[in-house]
Amino acid sequence: MTTTPRPRFSVRAGLAAAPEHDGPFEDMPEHLTKPLQEWVDYALQSQELANYSDEEEVERTICIRLRMSPPDGLQGQAPYYWTLTHADGTDLLDVVDAVLAYKVEREVNDPESIRRLSSLLDEAGSAYRVAETLDGLEERVTPGVRDAVRRSIADAAVAPAAGSAADHLAAAWQAAYGRSPDPSRAYSEAIKAVESAAHTVVQPNNSKATLGSMLGEIKNARHKFTIAIPTPSDNPIAPAEAMMRALWEGQTSRHGAQSGTVPETLEAARASVHLAATLVQWFVSGAVARS
Repeated sequence: MTTTPRPRFSVRAGLAAAPEHDGPFEDMPEHLTKPLQEWVDYALQSQELANYSDEEEVERTICIRLRMSPPDGLQGQAPYYWTLTHADGTDLLDVVDAVLAYKVEREVNDPESIRRLSSLLDEAGSAYRVAETLDGLEERVTPGVRDAVRRSIADAAVAPAAGSAADHLAAAWQAAYGRSPDPSRAYSEAIKAVESAAHTVVQPNNSKATLGSMLGEIKNARHKFTIAIPTPSDNPIAPAEAMMRALWEGQTSRHGAQSGTVPETLEAARASVHLAATLVQWFVSGAVARS
């Protein structure tokens, strides 16, 4: 349950003004640096991870993956361990993300480490949280919005006619809200999710159907489709068609041009994911159907 943070005493007593900005904090706020460094130390020394392999091998592997080199002159100290536990700024976020990924990759069960990290990020007002898959960090999203996307993914996963819509939508979500956002991939995966979910409804006999060809099919035969939302009889699929067209025409990086390809912005990519989640839900649930 999300609760409103308790104002500090000086603010409640009228002794000081409330901070202009008290979260969510992007990158690495100073008040979170030391606690996260301590968490990295705790996570690397957990018995579960120590039982898996030599500690130095674990730390060396993570450093290599992050392209982090230990400084010279660390006499008497484990160089890779020191490098990871003394990272700061965005490097520290990368280390936390990589440690989480390593634990999941090696199937190391360490719930106490996850609990501590989640609590730290929550209490510090971080813009990031532990992903539900536990394999990294992702940006925080309003629970209702996140749950809507999660529901679409779950429903698509158990609908055979939806093809790989669930996988594409999950990939789009991660590319849009993960620690290292990739707007172009997020937008592309969002389109693929809709194409997979809509294929059997709009163009079941076209093995090479795209969102563009589906829009052409709809334009030529709008009367053949229905939607649960009441709409004018001359265009019963208007809401879904408009959303599909907005998604298709909004992808700026789909084709190259003489003037140069324009990559999608992160805001556009995230909007595309939520638009796609709605469309996937409509097609999977039968809210949009062929009459």
